[in-house]
Amino acid sequence: MSTTSLTDNYKGVWDSRIGFGNKAALIVIDFMQGYTTEGSPLFAPGVVTAVAESVELLAQARALGTPVMHTNIRYQPGFADGGIWVKKAPVMKAMVAGNPLAEFCPEMLPLSSELVFTKQYASSFFGTSLAATLVAQGVDTVVLIGCSTSGCIRATAVDAVQHGFRTIVVRECVGDRHPGPHEANLFDIDSKYGDVISKSEAMAKLAELAG
Repeated sequence: MSTTSLTDNYKGVWDSRIGFGNKAALIVIDFMQGYTTEGSPLFAPGVVTAVAESVELLAQARALGTPVMHTNIRYQPGFADGGIWVKKAPVMKAMVAGNPLAEFCPEMLPLSSELVFTKQYASSFFGTSLAATLVAQGVDTVVLIGCSTSGCIRATAVDAVQHGFRTIVVRECVGDRHPGPHEANLFDIDSKYGDVISKSEAMAKLAELAG
């Protein structure tokens, strides 16, 4: 059994930084009411906090002209498009048209000018045109906010780096249903797939890029 601390164990091996490139986009992932409504099976207190923290960052990105893109999850009746995932996680069957839990949080409503990518699985890239859209707009850096940290945030972060994007996750602006998986996945993302940074640092970097 290792006697070194987790930080010491990873030091010099899994602790490099990727930073921002030349153009960033803010990707707002699955901020839907199922995660913020008490009594919902998907309710996650950490997401309630993340939504509140994200309001300022989203407003700044819009004011700066930073591309903002949103994702949601939506299934057809019968859930055939959910495949094995809805069998493993039947709680996701709440994400159907007409269910208030599948609607965006009021604070995070997309503008009519902002793209919404509808997905059926965890990663925002899987089965969507997100990567192609980012490339077409000259984006080399994705700033991820949303939920949940251990699910769609992690999956999107992994796919983002595999698609060649610099991947940034804003610590205060992602959330989960329990702090254990939340912190563990932030540690993994920061170690292997991208940079986990504070909201203040993210806002400063976006302002710097906007020049």
